[in-house]
Amino acid sequence: MEDQRHVRELLTLKTIAETLNRSSDLKPMLQGVLEDLLRVTGLKTGWIFLSNHKSHFTCEADVKLPAALAQKEKEPMCKGTCWCLNKYWDGRLNQAVNIIECKRLEDALHHKTGDTEGLTHHATVPLTAAGESFGVLNVGSPGKATFSEEELTLLESVAFQIGTAIKRIRLYQDEQKRAENYLKLETLTRELWRHESDEEIVRAIVHHTGQSFNWPFVGFLSTSKPNAIHPFYENGEISSMNNPYSKEAIHELQKAARRDQPATLRKNVFPIHLQSPVILAKHVMIRDEEIGILFTLHQSVSKSDGEILQAVADHMALAIEQSRVNDKRQELILSEERNRLARDLHDSVSQKLFSLSMTARGAQNIPNAPHILSDALQDIQQLSQEAMQEMRTLIWQLRPVGIEAGLMTSLKSYAVGLGLNPNCDVSGFKLLPRPIEEALFRIGQESLNNIQKHAGVADVTLHLLINEQVATLTIVDFGNGFHQETVGDCTLGLRGMKERAALLGGTFSIFSKRKSGTKIQVRLPL
Repeated sequence: MEDQRHVRELLTLKTIAETLNRSSDLKPMLQGVLEDLLRVTGLKTGWIFLSNHKSHFTCEADVKLPAALAQKEKEPMCKGTCWCLNKYWDGRLNQAVNIIECKRLEDALHHKTGDTEGLTHHATVPLTAAGESFGVLNVGSPGKATFSEEELTLLESVAFQIGTAIKRIRLYQDEQKRAENYLKLETLTRELWRHESDEEIVRAIVHHTGQSFNWPFVGFLSTSKPNAIHPFYENGEISSMNNPYSKEAIHELQKAARRDQPATLRKNVFPIHLQSPVILAKHVMIRDEEIGILFTLHQSVSKSDGEILQAVADHMALAIEQSRVNDKRQELILSEERNRLARDLHDSVSQKLFSLSMTARGAQNIPNAPHILSDALQDIQQLSQEAMQEMRTLIWQLRPVGIEAGLMTSLKSYAVGLGLNPNCDVSGFKLLPRPIEEALFRIGQESLNNIQKHAGVADVTLHLLINEQVATLTIVDFGNGFHQETVGDCTLGLRGMKERAALLGGTFSIFSKRKSGTKIQVRLPL
């Protein structure tokens, strides 16, 4: 009798091993091995749950389920929870055990949703290999309430074989997926380097990452620009989230990025349509500066998904850093070109205007010159002096000498150079980024030029307010003013100031009334 049992066990293990070695496709393999197991052991029904994360599972194989569990396309097996899965998730299922009363069968009996065909109990066995858990194997028969130690030991041996095969197949699938993903990554990076600005790069990364790897949701949280518009990709479409992420969402993202491994996302944190989504997040770092968090939400993620997301985050950081370097290079080129034009104007046109003025002045002293000639020479001298003054202003605009000393110092010097009497005030202190400082200086220049030409007064007030979020420059005069309804922003100077502010995500406003002066205010986010 003992020899027969031993032979039956060996036959079972041999049959299972042959089935496992024949297949490299997970689902057919599990279905085949479950059918073989039931056939050689004489058991009537069984099913296999696979689960990578708590509260998330799939029924990958089943044989001869009772009607109560097979109804509505096996809906009772695909949702809800049960005692065997709870023990598995809690780490209390370490060996084959009898489950006294199956909760799914108990629910079917309680709610009278179908015939359980006499099945009330089952044995459940964890599927493990090399310290990694994959799910549970459940088997039973109508009228069978207990399993002997020998039966449970045999089931454990079979479960270990199945677990080893699952690990082998997943490793093989991961290697295949990794190779495919790196080919897709190459295509994605080629597309990435076509874009120039930070915003374009981020949007392209989010879009092409979701599209290339068929991930249902990909997003980016900017930590360096909290008020930035956050792009996200969901089910084939790229969109932008105009409102900031909630505190709960930001906390979940930061926690997932620190953990550096997949985690089940709490419900209702993100507005997505996934059941029990898993979050995977990576920091995007430029040197020691974190600029944001790139993340994906998925039903399940693999180790290769984490590697790919990290590679995408690294490429994203490189592309943004290159974009910033290019911006600096363009800024230097532009500055050098302005300096060259300023030098050329000073060395050529300014000198000729000065010579013309001196010549006209000298010609006025010719004895017995006709009166009409003296008047013409006087007009020439006056016009050349005015042209020299405008030329000095133009050179000063092209080459703002002294801006390195500070924005307000430069604007004050410029106003004095125009013959104005500036009253300056600064509130708050923060080192302004070069683009912000340059934009405020240029807008201030244009405003002071307009005051000098049209206001009819010399007094002007300049106020610079700086806090953590925004820099605000306000320029006020109490001169002639104008009717805003008739002028609007149709002039080139006003349009230019408004466009400068808009390019940096800021706002430009002007308030004026005839005989009551003008107030200009520009706000640029930091």
